[in-house]
Amino acid sequence: MEQQLELCLSIISAFVTIPLCPMFTQIVNGVRVPDNSMLHMASLQDKGKHICGGSLISDSFVLTAAHCEKVSSVVLGTHHLNSASNNMRYNVLKKCKHPSFEKVSCGNDIMLLKVSAKVKAIDLPKSPVKLSANDNCEVAGWGYEASRGTPVNDLRKATVKIISWDECKSKWSKLLPNGTVCAGGYGKTGFCQCDSGGPLVCKGIPVGIVSYNRNGECTYPSKFPNVYTDISDFLPWINDILDKGDC
Repeated sequence: MEQQLELCLSIISAFVTIPLCPMFTQIVNGVRVPDNSMLHMASLQDKGKHICGGSLISDSFVLTAAHCEKVSSVVLGTHHLNSASNNMRYNVLKKCKHPSFEKVSCGNDIMLLKVSAKVKAIDLPKSPVKLSANDNCEVAGWGYEASRGTPVNDLRKATVKIISWDECKSKWSKLLPNGTVCAGGYGKTGFCQCDSGGPLVCKGIPVGIVSYNRNGECTYPSKFPNVYTDISDFLPWINDILDKGDC
């Protein structure tokens, strides 16, 4: 186990880039999201600037990626960051990072943020969701539209196809940990920096959390699929925190 962890930590810097701001991300080749259709989407911010995405899954918790730990506040209830009012901004009361998280290439890239919000949440799956290769799903965010771009003010989304575990593993090899799902990046669409933590939604159900891509490159198609944390693998941990209302 220790050797596996050392391998994760040693190879991540060479191949994996987490899609945070302001390193290089927005949804690539996506479309603008219709107003009020995805109000569960959260903009995670630090010093008033967007750094990651997330999903409001209850009136108290936002689901995001563990590597988005620099967040200090969350904007909810709008698709347009440049017109967000103060009453749409919520302080982060507590950060519940998965206890096994070390680096994105080692998996467990998941975190819950405790907030106090009055916005419609998105329902988590009640049980593991069965995904098949080529299933159409959606990813949304305020990240870059191209490598080394800038974040956008209007929420955008893109349709991406699920990529089978075997095919994804053949490309990423030892850089693909368990508890992940792959979608997008092969075709013309995918995520980019500043999309970290946002949801992968299939048939109206959040199934993944934006985790990492290859070297921060958002010029698609790529030889390396986009990688998400598989929400189904962490449902017991999530539900335990939701039930207790704390971590």
